[in-house]
Amino acid sequence: RGTVRPTKIGDGVKTDNLSQIGHNVQIGDNTYIGSNSIVESNVMIGENCVIGSFVIVKNSLISNNVNIKDGSKIGLKGFGFIPNKNKNTRTPHVGKVILEEGVEIGANSTIDRGSLSNTVIGKNTFLDNQVHIAHNVILGQNSAIAASCAIAGSTKIGKNFQMGGLSGVLGHLDVCDNVTVGAHTLITKNITKPGNYIGIMPAQE
Repeated sequence: RGTVRPTKIGDGVKTDNLSQIGHNVQIGDNTYIGSNSIVESNVMIGENCVIGSFVIVKNSLISNNVNIKDGSKIGLKGFGFIPNKNKNTRTPHVGKVILEEGVEIGANSTIDRGSLSNTVIGKNTFLDNQVHIAHNVILGQNSAIAASCAIAGSTKIGKNFQMGGLSGVLGHLDVCDNVTVGAHTLITKNITKPGNYIGIMPAQE
């Protein structure tokens, strides 16, 4: 089974009495962990981070100055299976979630661990509340995702990506740098040219 390493907590770290910290966890200086939150084993959290209440973090590497708001779930197993007429078969997920420096994750958001590679949220990227990022997604730095958006698995997105509320990106796509997606838009194919993309259908009587 190997050796279980002790948890290492930096100076000035504050954890609520109801929070739980697993084995072999490293937490940097001046990080705060809120009430009823769980940091499972083998997680690394950097300095000056804020982990809100009722948060679960597992299978993750979190850099400095990261803010994860209440109720978010980081590093849980993604939606991976092989469909079969008689029985669906689960596929393994052994990757991690990597949150680079300055990332902010809104309340009740979910970021799935990678299946074989990692799920990566780039430096200084902000996610609004109730955003879902699926396994193996690469989201470039300095991006902003509004509420209730979803990015499906294994999609790679460049830097400075902006996404309006209630929008989605299908899986296994490539999106270049400097793309803005309007509210309630679904991206169904690769985007290779920077610009503004929108696909709203107005309400009709």
